[in-house]
Amino acid sequence: MEAPSTAEDIRDVNTKYHDVAADTYDAKWGIDFGEIGQHQVLLKLRKVLGSQVEDGFERSLEIGSGTGYFSLNLLQAGVIEQATCTDISPGMIETLRGNAERLGLDVETAVAGADALPFEDGSFDLVLGHAVLHHLPDLARAFAEFDRVLRPGGMIVFAGEPSRYGDRLAQIPKRGATAVAPAWRWLMRARPAGALGNGHGGAQGHHEDHKLEQFVDIHAFAPGDLADVARAAGFTDVNVRGEELTANWFGWTNRALEATAEPEDVPWGWRQYAYRGYLAFQKVDEALLEGRLPAAIFYNLLLAARKPGA
Repeated sequence: MEAPSTAEDIRDVNTKYHDVAADTYDAKWGIDFGEIGQHQVLLKLRKVLGSQVEDGFERSLEIGSGTGYFSLNLLQAGVIEQATCTDISPGMIETLRGNAERLGLDVETAVAGADALPFEDGSFDLVLGHAVLHHLPDLARAFAEFDRVLRPGGMIVFAGEPSRYGDRLAQIPKRGATAVAPAWRWLMRARPAGALGNGHGGAQGHHEDHKLEQFVDIHAFAPGDLADVARAAGFTDVNVRGEELTANWFGWTNRALEATAEPEDVPWGWRQYAYRGYLAFQKVDEALLEGRLPAAIFYNLLLAARKPGA
């Protein structure tokens, strides 16, 4: 399969990938909708918004909401009162609706791309997203839409965006994990990915997911470049910071190992070790490294900015 070369091709491959990934997305990425998930999401917002988080937001719009990680946790935490969630993938929106129903939450949803939002001007107090900007083919057009649907004085907040240098650093643990993967699979008694063949429904979905995944990320950002995109769209009070360094190295080592095995063969004990270890390293990064080291070396960037007025 060739890499997508046009904006339409990029949107198409992102739709296909996220539709295939929707059913297993929460399990794959360890997405939590309890106290841990709420703590993680609130922590990210506090890093770029500070005490504004405590004031809350009445109407929010999430871009590329996936299965609802940000909006559903923020609703439960009482930070937002009314949530509207969009995604280019119908499969993700369907999974999000199921998650919201299970949690007893009322959420408006729409299948829509970031560069053509089906909402009136000034409809929202907050436009947010997690790990979405790096999928968008036309950032300028998307940011113009964020500005349009925000009320004067409204905020944008985006988290989980890969930094250019941090992404390069992440290749080191990925390559190391790939090299030791055969020994790891032997220890885990796990079969290599693809061992079940395409006749197995779950395996077929997993391999289609893996095949498309390499094409869905089209940007990695320098902190200044991400800030420039926001300023060019007219936003002010722009704040960009980095998060996750040791947590990223630990997390990608484990994900790279797991990607070489059949998912159902990865032991539950290993998954718990990987998840709890990742949370522990997040705390190390937050306490010792974030705010002291340059944002560019961290794997993830966070962005907050304000629409002038009010």
